[in-house]
Amino acid sequence: GKEVVIANAIIAILTIGGQQLFSFFTFSCPCHVGQNLIYGLAFLGVPALILLVVGYALNNQTWRLVTGKRSPLEEAATPNRLLQCKLVCFVLCSITGRALVAPVTWLAVTLINGSYYVCAVSEYVSEHYYGANPNVTASERRRILAAFPCSQLVPPELTRARDEVILLLRYQSQVAGWLLIAVVVITVFLSYCLASCFSPLSFLHFRYWSNYVHNEQELFDEATDQHSRLFAMQHVRKFFGFVPGSENVKEIRIPSLREWQAISGLAFLKRVDEEHYDYSLLHDWALRESVNGKYMKTDEDS
Repeated sequence: GKEVVIANAIIAILTIGGQQLFSFFTFSCPCHVGQNLIYGLAFLGVPALILLVVGYALNNQTWRLVTGKRSPLEEAATPNRLLQCKLVCFVLCSITGRALVAPVTWLAVTLINGSYYVCAVSEYVSEHYYGANPNVTASERRRILAAFPCSQLVPPELTRARDEVILLLRYQSQVAGWLLIAVVVITVFLSYCLASCFSPLSFLHFRYWSNYVHNEQELFDEATDQHSRLFAMQHVRKFFGFVPGSENVKEIRIPSLREWQAISGLAFLKRVDEEHYDYSLLHDWALRESVNGKYMKTDEDS
């Protein structure tokens, strides 16, 4: 839908801006044999991997897919395994597609920029591209090539050769970047086409279904908030004798030290019976204790 497209566009723009700032403030090629490749690939791949993990973590569908899968109730259910596997694969593809927006953008922008690639592979350029001295040993040649990303380390007689090598590597990097973009765009387009072809719904029916799912989720979230608020209100009223926002409060309840201790500390989800849970220590206290204790009149009655 439009919201997904807008969200992906915002993620891509933020990734591009972050990449430019990241390159400007942190990237500095070591220009040393054996270190250039590790350094360049680290800056190229590690942020992309981190963005991929963050993309998975920020997607609610990820947690909907994995939460409670080891629950006894989940294990006891025996749905159609084939249908379940198909659904899981579909959801995983959807999650992965959303999660790949930022890392693919990072890789494409860094390749088009070329700095990381130049640093990583400069020492592996063939001698035919810059006319190396045949009397120079292979190790010395690699040392010279490794220094090419740093112009201040290159002897004046190799300045032209350095410029040619840098242009060659930037050409390779930018071509790879545009090819990556082309492959991603074509893959996404074909994926949408295939999904539409195999859809059991017509175009208008699919739009209706999408709107229904969106509205259902919004209404469910609103109902969840209101239901949990009303449910919690009963326990708060039992503990304090009133709830926030009440008018004409005539008396308040004074909890005892034992009761304060009962609702303090770390709370875990506690199973009460086969169908119900205690959600907090206050919830557990409210179910176990009777309504009694010390009450005090408020100033409104005086």
